[in-house]
This record gives sequence, C-alpha cells and structure tokens, in this order.
Amino acid sequence: MRRTALLVSATLLTGLLPFAVAGPASGADDPAPVPVDNFEGEIPFANPPAEGIFTWGSDTDDPPTLELAARDDAPQGEKVLSGTYDISGYGGFTHDFAFAEPAHDWSASKGIRFWWDGRNNGKKVNFELKDGGANGEASELWTTSFTDDWTGWKQLEIPFTDFTYRTDYQPVGGIDQVLGLTEMWGYALTLPVGVQDQFAMDGVELYGKADQSLRANVVTDAAVYPVEEGRSAAVKITVATTGSAPIDEPVTVAYETAGGTGESGKDYTPVKGELTFPAGTASGTSRTVTVATLRDKAGENAETVPLKLTVTGAKAPAENPQVVIDAHGLPYLDAKLPVKKRVADLLSRMSLAEKAGQMTQAERGALTTPGDIAAYDLGSLLSGGGSTPTPNTPEAWAKMIDGFQLRSQATRFQIPLIYGVDAVHGHNNLVGATIMPHNIGIGATRDPQVAYEAGKVTAAEVRATGIPWDFAPCLCVTRDERWGRTYESFGEDPALVESMETVIQGLQGAPSGKDLKRNDKVLATAKHFVADGGTEYGSSTTGTYTIDQGITKVTRQELEAVHLAPYQDAVDRGVGTVMPSYSSLDILGDSEGPVKMHADAAMINGVLKDRMGFDGFVISDWQAIDQIPGDYASDVRTSVNAGLDMIMVPYAYKDFHKTLSDEVTAGRISGKRIDDAVSRILTQKFKLGLFEKPYADTSGASAIGSAKHRAVAREAAAESQVLLKNAGGVLPLKKSQKVYVAGSNADDIGNQAGGWTITWQGSSGKITDGTTILEGMRKAGSAVTYSKDASAPTDGHDVGVVVVGETPYAEGIGDVGNGNDLVFSAADRAAVDKVCGAMKCAVLIVSGRPQLVGDQLGDIDALVASWLPGTEGDGVADVLYGKRAFTGQLPLTWPKSEAQLPINVGDASYDPQFPYGWGLTTLTSVPGGGTSALKALAVAAAVAEKAGSETAGRAIVTKARLLVQQKMGQTITAASAKPFADADHLLLTGRYAQAVAKLTAAYRAV
Repeated sequence: MRRTALLVSATLLTGLLPFAVAGPASGADDPAPVPVDNFEGEIPFANPPAEGIFTWGSDTDDPPTLELAARDDAPQGEKVLSGTYDISGYGGFTHDFAFAEPAHDWSASKGIRFWWDGRNNGKKVNFELKDGGANGEASELWTTSFTDDWTGWKQLEIPFTDFTYRTDYQPVGGIDQVLGLTEMWGYALTLPVGVQDQFAMDGVELYGKADQSLRANVVTDAAVYPVEEGRSAAVKITVATTGSAPIDEPVTVAYETAGGTGESGKDYTPVKGELTFPAGTASGTSRTVTVATLRDKAGENAETVPLKLTVTGAKAPAENPQVVIDAHGLPYLDAKLPVKKRVADLLSRMSLAEKAGQMTQAERGALTTPGDIAAYDLGSLLSGGGSTPTPNTPEAWAKMIDGFQLRSQATRFQIPLIYGVDAVHGHNNLVGATIMPHNIGIGATRDPQVAYEAGKVTAAEVRATGIPWDFAPCLCVTRDERWGRTYESFGEDPALVESMETVIQGLQGAPSGKDLKRNDKVLATAKHFVADGGTEYGSSTTGTYTIDQGITKVTRQELEAVHLAPYQDAVDRGVGTVMPSYSSLDILGDSEGPVKMHADAAMINGVLKDRMGFDGFVISDWQAIDQIPGDYASDVRTSVNAGLDMIMVPYAYKDFHKTLSDEVTAGRISGKRIDDAVSRILTQKFKLGLFEKPYADTSGASAIGSAKHRAVAREAAAESQVLLKNAGGVLPLKKSQKVYVAGSNADDIGNQAGGWTITWQGSSGKITDGTTILEGMRKAGSAVTYSKDASAPTDGHDVGVVVVGETPYAEGIGDVGNGNDLVFSAADRAAVDKVCGAMKCAVLIVSGRPQLVGDQLGDIDALVASWLPGTEGDGVADVLYGKRAFTGQLPLTWPKSEAQLPINVGDASYDPQFPYGWGLTTLTSVPGGGTSALKALAVAAAVAEKAGSETAGRAIVTKARLLVQQKMGQTITAASAKPFADADHLLLTGRYAQAVAKLTAAYRAV
C-alpha cells in the first residue's frame, strides 16, 4: 500500500490561530525587543549543523530562492530577506541556530514578531517554532499561520500562546510536548502551494514580557474518564510550569459538571466548586475533583458528563475533560453471546452517522484534534510509513494507541478503534524491532515454516505495542522485475506464493479466528487484490511511476491461474481483511477495458465475497478511491457499492464521513450495503476481543527485538541466501582465511533492510538495531579487512567478498525507469572489478530484485543473491562461513538483460542467466549417479505422489535438482533452463514424478 511520510504540508495545518496585527508594544514595563534576524548579513545562508538560513522542498523545484536584498523601504536597516517561489508539493525556509552552541532562551518574552511585505494573494503562510530536543532538526515543532490578504509592509505579532503542537510530523526525539521556550532552536516558514509569487520579510524579534499564563498551565491527567455506572471518576487537575519553577501568582480553577448526554441527578451527582493553587505552589501539584455516578437497573448506552474548567492565572487545558458512564446491560456487551448475535444487536442500535464512522479510517497524524475520534465515531486509525510517536519506542506506541482508544470510549456504544500498520517484514516502523527478510527472501527459502515463524514473531511484536491489525501479507505474484514492489512478493509463481501463505497462520493463528484475542496475534490483510504484480511496464499514470499502479492485461484463464489463486488460499486460511490494488484490471476479450480495482464490483463483490466466500472486510488502500474517475461523491459511491467496507481516507476523514452519509440518505448507496460493511468490521473487532480489552497488552513487549526473535530472523536470512555460482568452491569461507570485504552494502543496516523500514521509503545508514553483514562476518571469521570503496591495499588476502546492490525504495518510487535501473552503481562495479581482479572473490547482491551482472559474471568466482535480509546479518555470515549450508532457491527468474523482461517460469521462450528455482548448495555431498540415479528418483517420486507424501516428494525432487545442477554448472542454456524451472513449479503443485521427469530432460539437454 502506498504511504507518504508525513511531511510539512500547508493543507494539513488546519485550525491554526492567525497572527495579530502589531501595534506599539503594550505596557510601560515591557522590555526592549530582542533581535533574532535583522537580515543585514549577520546570519549567513548555511545548512545545519552551522547556524544559518536554508531552503527545503518536496522536490528540486519546490525550495524557494533567497537573497538579502537592499530596499529603500526596508522597515529595519537597509536589507530584507526576499525570494521567489513556485511550489507544487511543499517548500519553505528555516533559520536554525548552531547545533554546537546552547539553545536560546525565549521564555522571558511574550511572543515573536516580524515585518511581512503583503502580496494580497489570499494564501496562508505557516510559521513554525523549534522547541526542545538535541538541535534544530531534532526538535518539537509548534505552528500557527497567517493569511496574506494585504499589500505592503505590516508588522505581525504572534503571542507564544497562539502556537499549537504539530501532531502530524515530528522528526525525532522524545520531548515533552510543552512549548517550554527555554530551549529554542529557530523558526521556519512554509510558503503557499499552487501560486507563483515572491515574498519579503524583515526584522524578526522577540517582544513583550511573558506573563504567567504563558509559562504556567493547568492540565488534567486524561481527556476522558470512563467509569462503571454507580462508581466515581477522579479527575486529577495539575498546575505545571516551564522549567518546573513554582508559580509566582495564584492560579484558580473553577469547575462544574454541565451539558453532555448524562442527566444531572439521575445519572450523576452534580459538582461545582473552585480549586486554588497559591503563589509558590510547586510545579506538578495536583488536586482531585470527584464525580459520582448513579446506578439504575436499566441497560443503557454510554453517557457523557463534561467537567467545565475555568482557569485564572494560567493557560487552561485545550479541552474540558469528560466523565463517561460506561454502556452496560446491552446484549452486544455480553462476551458469552455468539459474535453474530452481538453484531446484530449493536448494528440495530447504530445511527447512519455511527455506521459511516465505522467505515472511516484516518491517519493518526492527520487528526485535527483527538476529539474527532468521538465526534466522527471513527472506526479505525492507521500509521502510514514513518508515522510514529515520539520517541519511537514500544512504550510510546502503546501509550499513543491507548490514548486514541480512550477517545473511542466517549462514543455512545464505546466501539473500540481497530488500529492498523504496515508491518510487512517485522514491526518495521518501530526502531529496535526484529526486521525479517522481505517477502522475496522468504520465498527464496522455499520453507513454509520460515514464513509461519516470521509471521508469528511479527504478530507478537506488533500486538505488544497495542496494534491489533497488520496490512500484510502481500500475495502479489510479481511478473516483471522492473516493478518497485517486486520484493514485497514471495515470487513469480503462484504456487510458491500459496506455499508461503503459512504466514497468515503465523499472524492470525487458527483459520477460525479463535486465536485473534491472544496478545500475540493480529488481524492479517491479503493484498493487493488482484493482479498488482502483473501490471504492464509503461502503463502507470501515477506521477513518474512506470509500472506500479498501472494496468494488468490478462486473459481470464491467466487471471484465475496466476493472480487469483493465492487469494482463495488466503480466504480458506481465514484471512480477516483484504486490500484492493491501486492498479487497473483489463481482462482481454471482455470488451470492458481497464477497470480500477477499487471500483471493480465484479471482482470484489462477485469473485472475492460471493464465489470465494470471503467473510472478512475489505479495506481500501491509501487515498485509493481518489483515483477512480469522477467527482468525490462518485468515488465514494462507486467504491462502497463495489464492495469496499472501510475506506482509508488518511486526511479526508471529515469529507468522507459526510459524503458517505449523504450518498446513503440520497439512496445512491443502500442501507443494506452499509449494514453489510459495518457488520463485517464489527465481526473482526469482536473476534479480536477489542470490546473486552481495547487497550494495549504490553506483557510481551520485552520480547521485541529479543534474542529469541532475532534468532528466527537470522535463520530466515540464512535460508534466503541463494548461491548462484561457486566456481572452485570459493564458498564457504574458512576461518583461517584473510578476507577482504568491500562494497556499498557490506556495512549498512538500512540498505540490507530495504524499503518499509522505520520510514516508508527506508534509508541508508544506522537506522535501527541489528547486525550488518560485515559485523556478522567479523564475528564468524578471524581476519577481516574492510574497505567500502576497495581503496585499501588488497595484498595479502586470500579471498574477497564484495557486497553490492540497491539502496532502499518502496512502491512506484522504485520502478525501473523512475530514477532506478537493474545494474550496479559505478562505485559498486569498480569495487567488484578491483577485488575480483586481485583475488578469488564472492559477490553478494543485496537487493529487492535481480541485478544484471553482465560481463562481470566471468570475473566473479562466487555469486550470491542475498535479497534484503533484514537486521540479522549474522544469518548471511552463517552460510558464508559454512555454519549452515546454502539451500535457497531463486523465487523468480534471473534475467540476462533488461530486453528479456518480463521473463517468467512457464514462458514459451525462456533463456535466463539463472532459471527459476536455481540454487547451488554447499552441502558436503551432492547426490550423484547420473541418469541411473534420476530413473530411481523418478520411481520414488511416483510412489510419494500416489501416497500424497509431501515430505518425501520434496526430498526426492530436491535430490534430483541438486544432481542436475551439478552437471549444468555454469553452462545454463535455454534447452536446460526451461525444464529445470518447470520442475520447481511442478514440485510446488505436488506433481513430483513430473518434476523429476523435467529435471531429467534438463540433465539430458546439458
């Protein structure tokens, strides 16, 4: 699924307070203003960590131009900061203070002001402060905005009290989310999007005298206080100050129960009074207000009792807390009833607005306010790639999600949220989690148990942070290596993909769903329905993508055999949710042309739900309904009528909620369709046990990134390594050898983990905990020399290991032709040439898809497809040094040239560099015996097939494959490659005798 990292975006910064128009600084006792920027040249144009002003943007065209321009009308001095801009995504400029110097203290001032040369363009400009943290690029962001609706110079004043905390994007760091002002690192301006214009700014300075309401605030320990009927809620009210200094003036808090859906005197005992925190009270001092609820005998839905707070002498809480009397005595709350009855009871009580809310999924960082969860009855939240709490720790994840769940308790029926995340190879958004090999590596293991164990570890780590839903696995059958999502697939053969669907049981447990309540299981998602792996190169119309989100053109027979087959298996395994693809499906011969999958009722309603019997719910991809032709109402209507049950509308949750309700009211979406969708969603929530236990069970958090879990990932990494060539028995390495290691991917945890690691696109470098391949080799071997670019002397070494390949990417960003190709970088190629020219060498390719080795293959003694092995480089070292044998097999065909693409097992014309299923071994003994041995194996295979013995059949065919590979060596021809690849497909489909027959044909063709 597509995910954008939540970057600075003017469209997201809603509900922000406008600047005040400045007049003379009020108050005779106000201090003189404190200059920040005069723009006379005292602050240079420079990038962090130096102090300076610098620009940024979403692409190379979006950063504005900047100059210090002399102007006769400059409000202060002779120069102003001016520039031009034409921004399509986002862009602006920042003044960061020097990282090597202490942060600035602005706590004595009332606010910040500056001169702005108005253009009267009616556009918003966002202004941001950088508070706390290690430096200006690792700080909290606090924001407000003003509208440029005047002409000429105007001085704008912003009281610090006007700034709000940026919940949608915080770079790094665990900071306190209080605008302390004692550790300020600078400011930034985000310029308007969609207008070509210029700007000028001058005289940034601090003004006024801080009052206590700026540095003292009153907070409550929660916004919502659920309580059983007849019990009391204790609301803790605390006074807190910047820097934890005692308050120097009294603070009073008047409180009163007022409003809400609870009835005073019937549902609760009203309270009214006043608390006083005298001058000198220590920061952190608390008082408690108790609200008693009253018991009656009737079953009721939840009722709210707001506690209105009026604060004098300090800043009031952002919202009044509310006590919620829990729903009680209603059938849907009875855990002993069958799920079907609970769903029917709850559905019968819900309004259209509440049902629409259940069908709405928002990005957690896009919430205008947390109160919107209850206001819109939201059914689900998600974290997109890189959308993480600060700090990015298991504790912070659990706390964040519990906070969201608490908000759902303020709704009538207290329907819990279902929180989703893309944990596609481990809990990959979480720093320190166990990162598994990507699916392409799991497919290379040919080991269903490895897939199961990987899913099991992932589920345990995800659920331990409070998340019950995983947008995985991807059941795509990748048919073209140029696709940027190739590594998300288990392989090019649907039989291989089906064999790896044991991952679903690892994630969910039993197909019945009975294990979903456990604290180590999550709801799985089969994606992307259907045929996303078959998109045609050049068919994409999404930005600069070349293949991702394009059109899949197939016959109905090919659709059934290749792309639909894995989904029937997933349904049989009880997968809880299915996500459609962004791509379009064009079934050749049906005269309908391409249809967007999110609009394809025949496939979603007709095939998935009706024919296959899928009884879970269908969740859309990220903003995917926006790609359906037509206006927004049409997008909503078409997608829901096509069978989508929950819509991922990360930023447009308010618009979607209203539009869906309007479409139902107008009769364009039936009430029956809505009830079906909501029933499916509620069923999974009940199965997950969320009504009984909505909050995080963190008892398993200590296992996150544990040695036990990493051992599973290490084993998976080892089994995923595919030995393509091993001339002269270079591998395994010996501990006695002096090994020279080079290449861009030898010592880079980010590169070996790939995309979808900590952030959506992933990144190079030390981005999380783990062991690089180099570190693993150093632990496994005795003498290792490392030189990334192979610039160190090569003399005196016995063997070289060069680790090359790709840098991280995700989705269409990684499409070949979109700034990517399938060849080594110049630096990697040079490293291979130098090392392999100086000594015997092994080349490891760390990548999400095959790389074209070309004319370098002859100079390489040993070649390994390492895929994207995740955080456990020890697993790679295990096979390099012979701790365990190479057993991996190619999950897709390795081409000779890009001109061959697409190339797949079963093609009529098939002449690859290495065929599908290829994988040499370093076992001490490889089966021999030639044709006579193959004849005997053929007989044994027939017996195993007749007996239905998978274990025996696999073992027999594997012996035959190893025997044939030994003869084929490096003289792979089209005549031998095609039957060899066909044999592996036959093995996976249980036709062991035919597999041995194909291997025999390959043997004879050599």
